[in-house]
Amino acid sequence: MSSQEISPKQKANPDLSPLASLEFTRKNFDDPSLEWRRLFSEVLGTFLLVLVGAGAGVVNAVSNNAISRAAAVTAPGLMVLAIILFMGAISGAHLNPAVSIAFAVRGDFPWRRVPGYIVAQLVGATLACLLLWGMLGKVGMLGATEPGPGISAWQALLMEFVLTTGLVSTILGTASRAQNLGPISAFGVGAYIILAGLWSSPISGASMNPARSFGPDLVLWNFSNYWVYVVGPIAGALVAVGIAYILRGRGSGIEAAQGRLAEIIAEKSVQSDKSAGTT
Repeated sequence: MSSQEISPKQKANPDLSPLASLEFTRKNFDDPSLEWRRLFSEVLGTFLLVLVGAGAGVVNAVSNNAISRAAAVTAPGLMVLAIILFMGAISGAHLNPAVSIAFAVRGDFPWRRVPGYIVAQLVGATLACLLLWGMLGKVGMLGATEPGPGISAWQALLMEFVLTTGLVSTILGTASRAQNLGPISAFGVGAYIILAGLWSSPISGASMNPARSFGPDLVLWNFSNYWVYVVGPIAGALVAVGIAYILRGRGSGIEAAQGRLAEIIAEKSVQSDKSAGTT
């Protein structure tokens, strides 16, 4: 979900074809020495997302309902916006197993990196809920996402399916080279998350993210409805990939999906060399 920029390699070689540029991005992403930074980015990003997403319910429980539903659903969208802007270039800021799987199915992200990203996301979500538990106790169901009162598991699943189809369509669309939205993509994704929560959170909690739902369920050790928040979002993500193919053809969001960490480090190295040469 990172914003797209012109790489130093492209600046130095303006005649570099789009295909060669994408191959350059793939080779940079294959540098194993940088993988720990990307995984740490996913842990930190998902930790922050779940901290505010689940934290709203916890804080509401200990503050006599001081957190309104509008505030509770707005906070995660704004946090995602901030995360994409401040470290999306490191790992792509997936923050969501459904997004990682969608990028891989789309051909913009290598399948062999998907397990590591998903584990990092689940770890980040769990750490956020452990922190909330340690600070405020096991209150407010630790912000767990559950079907609303009178809502069946299948109704909640269908809602998560529809919401995630829209979310991943937004992510894939703004990540596409054809759109070339750059940092504006963060506003589109954040706005969608807020909008989805405003109208649908009473039905399913508007999770759209298996990691977001995993953290509270693990700490509470209650996975009775967790399948809803795995099947719905992943199925929605796969449908979104199909929609993206119909609209734009094959994948073209490699830089957004994989980040630009190697290029950032190379750019800093060039700047350091230039500074050393002028002294």
